[in-house]
Amino acid sequence: MTIKDIAKESGYAVGTVSRVLNNHPDVSEKARETILAVVEKHHFRLNNNAKHLKQQASKGIAVIVKGSQNMLFASIVERLQGLIEGKDFVSFIYYIGEEENEVEQAESVCLERHPKGIFFLGSNLEFFRERFARLDVPCVLVTNSAAKLSFPNLSSVSTDDAAAAEAAVEYLIQLGHERIGVLGGRMERSHAAFTRGIGCEQAFRNHEMVFDKKKQYEPALFSMEEGYHAMGALLDKMPELTAVFAMADVLAVGAIRAIRDRGLRVPEDISVIGFDGIDLGNYLTPRLTTIRQKSDRIADRSMEILVDRIEEEKEAIHELVSFDIIAGESVAKVSAQK
Repeated sequence: MTIKDIAKESGYAVGTVSRVLNNHPDVSEKARETILAVVEKHHFRLNNNAKHLKQQASKGIAVIVKGSQNMLFASIVERLQGLIEGKDFVSFIYYIGEEENEVEQAESVCLERHPKGIFFLGSNLEFFRERFARLDVPCVLVTNSAAKLSFPNLSSVSTDDAAAAEAAVEYLIQLGHERIGVLGGRMERSHAAFTRGIGCEQAFRNHEMVFDKKKQYEPALFSMEEGYHAMGALLDKMPELTAVFAMADVLAVGAIRAIRDRGLRVPEDISVIGFDGIDLGNYLTPRLTTIRQKSDRIADRSMEILVDRIEEEKEAIHELVSFDIIAGESVAKVSAQK
C-alpha cells in the first residue's frame, strides 16, 4: 500500500493524502476522515525514514504561500502537490503571513532543504527587487507576473490582473452602475491589489467617471472576516453605493454577509462581483458573479515551466493565462434594483 494507492481508493488527490498524513491544517474534515479511514483499513504507516532519505536526495520542490485563507491558493497548492509528487519530487509547503517577506523565507528554505526549485504564491515585488538575486535556484511566481523583474531564474504564470479588474468594473458600469465601491488588498504591500487597482481606475477613466479612492476604496487582507469588516466601513463612507467589486472572492463572501446584516439585499439593493472563481461562489445564495482565474491551467503551466528549468535549464518565461467573467446571481442592472 502506497500513498498513490490510498489516493485511488479514497478518491482524493495524492497531494491531499500527503497533507493528511503529514497533519497539515488545510484539508476539509470530510477528506481527512475518508483518507484516515482508508489508512486505518490497511494499517498503513508513513515510512519517515524513506521519506527523509528521499528528501536528502535533493528532490524537493518548495511551495511558499502567502496567507492561509486564500481559497484560490488552496486549490492551486493541492494541484501542485499532486503534480510535484507525480514527477517523483517531494513537496515542501510553507505558509507565511500575507505581509511577511516571501523571499527571505525562500532563503531560509534553501539553507535548510536545498530544494531543486521554488513556487511562490502571493508576492510583494519589492521584496524580490531587494533580495531575490541572492537565490540561484529556478523559481516560478504563481498568479503574479514577474516579467518586469528580469531575473534569469524567475519565471511567472498569471492572469492579467489589470485587464481582469478593468473587465469586472466595466461589467458593472455596462449594467448602469455609477456609484461603485471597491474592496481590495493594501496596494503598497500587495502586487495583486496594486495591479487590480490600476485596472479599476482604467475602467472609470474609460467612461470619464471619477474614482475617489479615499471614499470608494476600502483595503483589507484577503479573508472573509476582513471582507465583512471592510464592507461595513465602505457602507459607512458610501451609503449610496449600488455595486461593489471585491478583488477576491473571499472578500466578496464577507461583503455579502455584511450587506445582509445591514438589512440590505444582494443584488436587489447592492450588486457584488468577485475575483478568482473559487468553488464556494457556486454555492452561495445568491450565486456569485466573478472573474474566474483558470487555476488548473495556472498550476499545470507553472509545473511544466519549473521542471523544464530544473531538468533542461530552459530560459525563464512569463506567461499570461486567460480569464472568464462568470455571470452568477449577485449582480443586477440598476433598473432592476429597488
